[in-house]
Amino acid sequence: MRSLFAVVIYLVRHGQSTTNAQGLLVGRSDPPLTDHGRDQARALQAWMKDVQEVWSSPLQRAYETATLAAPGRPVLVREALIEVDYGHLDGTALSDVSAEQWREFEGEHHRALGGGESLLEVDQRVHALLDDVLRESDSWLFAPDRHLLMVSHVSPIKSALAWAMGVAGSVAWRLRVDNGSLSVLGARRDGPALIRTNVVPA
Repeated sequence: MRSLFAVVIYLVRHGQSTTNAQGLLVGRSDPPLTDHGRDQARALQAWMKDVQEVWSSPLQRAYETATLAAPGRPVLVREALIEVDYGHLDGTALSDVSAEQWREFEGEHHRALGGGESLLEVDQRVHALLDDVLRESDSWLFAPDRHLLMVSHVSPIKSALAWAMGVAGSVAWRLRVDNGSLSVLGARRDGPALIRTNVVPA
């Protein structure tokens, strides 16, 4: 994929994990990909021809997605890309999270989910990482045909999309990021921009 934007960052949500398949809320637990999740990761390869470096969350579902989506490229672990910590809610069936709990989460961006981490804290670490990338004006990221792939999870990717659009992190509740999906960020005139979101290769 060619772009007129200076910086191009591909954001990929890991493929389906075993706990995704079970309909569970998954944060810092570390389940593997399903066979379907591995197929989702491989389907991204056609988009990755200009990727020179890959950054991944330390969790295996993201790291394995990274190695399958961009085979042969070095994968560097970035702690900032790890999923939100759901605390005691990690592993809870999505159907068991009450409507009242969801309303609290959506209305209070600073509220720690299950006593773990708030989405505001996710914003702080993800935005700091992206700010650092954007400041490196002499790096290879600013070459038009050398791109960076970040493989992460739903909450950090939504945070990155909010960063690119310059909107409040609470917009996360109005965004959809599917397993195995691709979003694309760019930069023009020293500011970030959103190019594509939630593209799921066939």
